[in-house]
Amino acid sequence: MQNRRSFIATALASGAAVALGPAAATAQTEAFPREMMPRMFKLAEPLPPGTIHVFPNEFSLYWSLPEGDGTVIRYAVRIARDGLYESGTFTVGAKKEWPSWRPTDEMIEREPHNYAQYADGMPGGPDNPLGARALYLFQPGRGDTFLRIHGVPNPRTIGRSVSNGCVGMVNSHIVHLYDQVPLNTVVNLL
Repeated sequence: MQNRRSFIATALASGAAVALGPAAATAQTEAFPREMMPRMFKLAEPLPPGTIHVFPNEFSLYWSLPEGDGTVIRYAVRIARDGLYESGTFTVGAKKEWPSWRPTDEMIEREPHNYAQYADGMPGGPDNPLGARALYLFQPGRGDTFLRIHGVPNPRTIGRSVSNGCVGMVNSHIVHLYDQVPLNTVVNLL
């Protein structure tokens, strides 16, 4: 597995911006800083094709394209607050469009003033904390870990450690990733 320094050093400095397509062009992306838009790179030391890698110190998610030529797409993300980030290897066990959301029991216990009101859940929609799409992360013997890679209603949180464990992306970016990633994709949270 590559460390952060060697990974970044292998990326081409002239990474090309990724076209998200008309369906993903939203006001949320238009207000997003250009330097945090998805970028495509070719790596000298390729990651395994068809895998996702999250580099928390860089607030970056890399989707290694299945073609296997070392090309990745880098997306800017938000990650978990201190003490809530869980590293490990997972698989995408489920995918949902405009998913419903319920805070975990731990979230309610930790911050009842923020989460107790949602103990019965919240339907999917633009204000839902899981945003437009979600990739559900599973592990063998554990099943659903309650960790997600998902959209966020507030793009200003990207590039920060603010979540309760999940990896968050701008809604148009998660839609772009969601359309490419099949079930059982390997996800490495480094």
